[in-house]
Amino acid sequence: MTLPTISYKRHRFPQAIIAHTVCLYFRFPLSLRLLEEMLLGRGIAVSYETVRRWALKFGRDYARRLRRKKPGRRDIWHLDEVVVTIAGKKHWLWRAVDQDGYTLDEIVQTRRGTKATRRLLIRLLQKPGCAPRRMITDKLGSYAAARRQIMPTIERRAHKGLNNRAENSHLPLRKRERTMQGFRSPGGLQRFVAIFSAVRNLFVPSRSRRSALATHLHRLRAMAHWKAVAAVTA
Repeated sequence: MTLPTISYKRHRFPQAIIAHTVCLYFRFPLSLRLLEEMLLGRGIAVSYETVRRWALKFGRDYARRLRRKKPGRRDIWHLDEVVVTIAGKKHWLWRAVDQDGYTLDEIVQTRRGTKATRRLLIRLLQKPGCAPRRMITDKLGSYAAARRQIMPTIERRAHKGLNNRAENSHLPLRKRERTMQGFRSPGGLQRFVAIFSAVRNLFVPSRSRRSALATHLHRLRAMAHWKAVAAVTA
């Protein structure tokens, strides 16, 4: 399905500035006010509220257009959940990453049981691609129960320290959570992580060994792809 063209009508700033600002906001752990100050240093006078509106309006459109990795039979899924406190109430952010640290999906839920785990697995299997070769989790019992119901033929491992890849994938979001002084609502968290992970998947190279030159070329390709997604011509 072809997505509609991103419209920059009725915006006084060029689309290149809007796209670059949104990229900076989701790529680096910057607060809105710090980003406002950085832009001012470049001669761009824009308020932090404008930056926030740009992130909300254009971030979702950009994320929809970014490349999505299709799960393959040789993939290994690393699943983990982390607690996020919103307005004094605990919520659980469930995340699935592959063997290269690429985020496959995330979902915010209020519970940590088998039903919540089943929902994550079903979402993953509904994406284009196929089931994994293996899934790695922590020792939470709901993973074993959900696997028996959804994908009983898939091998599951839950040894201590084996799931560090998924646990480490939460660290960038934890940094943003501190910078943003927490999230205001579960829906806001879900919208943010959808964009945040899509941008991170684009710019961060896989965890496989890379030379400095390969990493440099990867980032150049990522920047070019971002400009194409944002319809920036210069």
